Amino acid sequence: MLPAWSVQILQVLTVLVCAPGISGFVAWLEARLQGRRGPRIVQPYLTLAKQFSKETLAPHSVGPFFFVAPAAAFACYLVVPMLIPVLTSYPLPLGYMGDILGGGFILALGSFLVAVAAGSTGSSYAQLGASRSKTFAAITEPVVLLVVFTVAIITTTDLPYVLGATIRSGPEQIVRPSHLLAAAALFMVILSETARIPVETHTGTIELGMFEEARSFEHSGPLLAMLTWGSATKQFVFYVLLCNVFVAPWGLASTGAVKAVALAVAAIVAKACVVGIVVAVIDNSFAKLRLYKITEFVSAAFLLAVLAVVTLFLGGG
Repeated sequence: MLPAWSVQILQVLTVLVCAPGISGFVAWLEARLQGRRGPRIVQPYLTLAKQFSKETLAPHSVGPFFFVAPAAAFACYLVVPMLIPVLTSYPLPLGYMGDILGGGFILALGSFLVAVAAGSTGSSYAQLGASRSKTFAAITEPVVLLVVFTVAIITTTDLPYVLGATIRSGPEQIVRPSHLLAAAALFMVILSETARIPVETHTGTIELGMFEEARSFEHSGPLLAMLTWGSATKQFVFYVLLCNVFVAPWGLASTGAVKAVALAVAAIVAKACVVGIVVAVIDNSFAKLRLYKITEFVSAAFLLAVLAVVTLFLGGG
């Protein structure tokens, strides 16, 4: 039996180590769907090693916040795995520090820090990406709030472990209309927050449609590595939240047994790969929306979240 504190650390390490691999898998699968050989799945790890070995360069106009923001944002993304069920179905010692709403605030704080660091550079591209990301975040963040409200109404609490236990209690919990609408809204937010089509082409370098990539234009060396790793970590955290809280909270360890925890690690990686397959198919099936059309996409997510709340009051919960 593993002590609870060691499983807590293992949750963070699982997200930290596996996040670049999930990004590499999605990039590899997208290339295969397009008929290309594409990069290796381990390419993100090699890229990170290369970036950490390079020198850090910065514009003359930046202040200390430019150097602190990547590490602070990276730390924010690593706090959330302490609050959500990554490997266990029962709360760990730090699991009650915050709820889904608190985790959403922490993720938003990390994104805000990166945007402020980009804005302090004076670079037109970096400032453009930062301003655009915060403009659309003004719509996506209320979506997360409404999703949390839906969860709170269903389970009488917004603790992610309780919602996961509710979903595992029976198949009828998954197909309830309010839950399906909330899960669909959350998935649309994930596409937006992880720089995926139809909101953004995460591999593109066209300045007219860049959000996530533009914010790190002026960073280099270890600072760029932390931003890249943090972006992959945020993506994996969203996948974990979707799988282990909303859609498929199975495969989690009910005890601290070594075998059960090891199977939970394999299960979350497999479920994240399944979500990655869906994302890769969407990336290859649709074109990127025009800039003024993105508000319609995120507004549709907001509408689904509102319908989830309204459906509860109409007897669909």
